[in-house]
Amino acid sequence: MIYIGAHLSASKGFLSMGEQALEIGADTFAFFTRNPRGGKAKKLDQKDAQALMELMAEHHFGKIVAHAPYTMNLCSAKPDIRKFAEDMLTEDMERMEATPGQYYNFHPGSHVGQGTDAAVPMITEALNRAMFEDMTTTVLLETMAGKGSEVGGSFEEIRRILEGAKYPEHLGVCLDTCHVWDGGYDILDGLDHVLEEFDRVIGLERLKAIHINDSKNEMGARKDRHECIGLGQIGIDGLQAVATHPLLQGRPFILETPNTLEGYAKEIALIRGWTK
Repeated sequence: MIYIGAHLSASKGFLSMGEQALEIGADTFAFFTRNPRGGKAKKLDQKDAQALMELMAEHHFGKIVAHAPYTMNLCSAKPDIRKFAEDMLTEDMERMEATPGQYYNFHPGSHVGQGTDAAVPMITEALNRAMFEDMTTTVLLETMAGKGSEVGGSFEEIRRILEGAKYPEHLGVCLDTCHVWDGGYDILDGLDHVLEEFDRVIGLERLKAIHINDSKNEMGARKDRHECIGLGQIGIDGLQAVATHPLLQGRPFILETPNTLEGYAKEIALIRGWTK
């Protein structure tokens, strides 16, 4: 079995997200830790966070997947942007302890012309400074589509970031189906091969969560344009194979499709039908 949910708004707090997840038939969800364009986080309500944890325990939720803002670029060419990003990461690591034992997902960043060789150490060193030994959160690097100067468009680039980690036990990977497809990994006709390659390069034990999205693009387009389940180029057959693959069970699957809550509820019901 898998846990399945969607990306929800955090505007009304932790417990509200949990209740909304139940309304759409979810047993996990994702949320931005602050405005997706960055900036100051809302004041943390410990009682609200605890209420969510109690609801999750009562309804047997899987782990939830917090998402860093899109502006968090740890490998920017501009020192002030890197500092802004690292400050957000450091604060988020502390705030995540209000919901202990969950996942924190982020886009590795864009090197903006510096090249991957320059970017990878910047990302790793920022993680090493922001993370701490007794943290309970697992930080997930998201697989990217490789558009522009994105870092993380290949499994090898993700591995290079992980290799320099001071706290490897607190690091993992979130595989985005749209991103890997757009990045050139054939999960429609070669899913077993892709997972074998992931295991060889990174290790399947590090694969902690899945973003399950269709793609508007042909494989290898490197464009990153999400589509609703079954309406894109990966299609029902490809995504059903991902959701039911024996090596991917027990993980949270998060929808980031261009959808409404009603649409998410339908997609969750569809995916649950595959996994019964």
